[in-house]
Amino acid sequence: MKKALLAGAALGLVLSGPASADIVIGAAGPMTGQYASFGAQIRAGAEMAVEEINAAGGVLGEQLKLEIGDDACDPKQAVAVANQFAGQGAVFVDGHFCSGSSIPASAVYAEEGIIQISPASTAPDYTEKRPGPGIYRMCGRDDQQGDVAGQFLIDHFADKKIAFVHDKTAYGQGLADATMAAYEKLGGKPALYEAYTAGEKDYTALVSKLKSEGVGVLYVGGYHTEAGLMARQMREQGMDTVLVSGDALVTDEYWAITGEAGEGTLMTFSPDPRKNPDAAPLVEKFRAKGVEPEGYVLYSYAAVQAWADAVEAAGSTDYDAVVEALNTGTFKTVLGESGFDDKGDVKLPGYVFYEWKDGTYDYLEN
Repeated sequence: MKKALLAGAALGLVLSGPASADIVIGAAGPMTGQYASFGAQIRAGAEMAVEEINAAGGVLGEQLKLEIGDDACDPKQAVAVANQFAGQGAVFVDGHFCSGSSIPASAVYAEEGIIQISPASTAPDYTEKRPGPGIYRMCGRDDQQGDVAGQFLIDHFADKKIAFVHDKTAYGQGLADATMAAYEKLGGKPALYEAYTAGEKDYTALVSKLKSEGVGVLYVGGYHTEAGLMARQMREQGMDTVLVSGDALVTDEYWAITGEAGEGTLMTFSPDPRKNPDAAPLVEKFRAKGVEPEGYVLYSYAAVQAWADAVEAAGSTDYDAVVEALNTGTFKTVLGESGFDDKGDVKLPGYVFYEWKDGTYDYLEN
């Protein structure tokens, strides 16, 4: 009864996929709200993966049915979506995007025996404190990202005052803290450490404080919407401060917010899978559909790939059998050949730096 009530309450949060199928899986992320561009990335990757798997005969000879869940990067809504998937009989979920959604949703998936592979949640606690063995991620972690960023700040901005700000979320604060810890371990002394409120439109008070302190580099632990406004408002105040951030800036929406003020913004992200020669045919398929497979599109696709391969290896969608296959197998995905460690973290290359130039981002030229 409780599950039925929860499923009913979440009915409006989930949009159904194709009607005819045998195995139900889900994809979840912020399909609406200020981070909807990332939800679109997850959806595009999952839909293409399901389309191609079904065209090739499905999984264990059965077709996949994809359900799309909108969590709006809200923890409570994420739990409602997770319960909705459970009510629909999903055996696997590709999601969520925000760590603050993936973490509470993972408790539902663990209880219901549903495999979860997040293509994008980078908070260490997602796997360090996972509530069950079927929780995995297809991306890197904020502590890995922070180590790379902290070293970079020391190497390239030793003569600059560096401020660290975060949005108080599991992702944003975790990333800022990890980066600042790495920076301090290497001898750096932060000029400022402060929290800001996500969703606001005016950060001029923060920007004015940065200006008065003579901050030359601003490290932002947070998402592209707020970081973009900060970049723009710093330029409006005549500041040439360099904005540095993480993987939440890998969306063209960042430049749509900043315009030329985004020129020179730096960010960490995993090596761009679009540049993998083996991924070229798939990249072209996405582009033919009018989808640029930026950011986490191919990570979402790879999450479905890895799960489907594990099911084939297990010969069943049974939770325990698939967990065993994911723990012991090696999977050839669009990201490269990889598997998972004993925490559920993916074994893939770490982070590199990118730079925003002329409206696009690419590897930073040293």
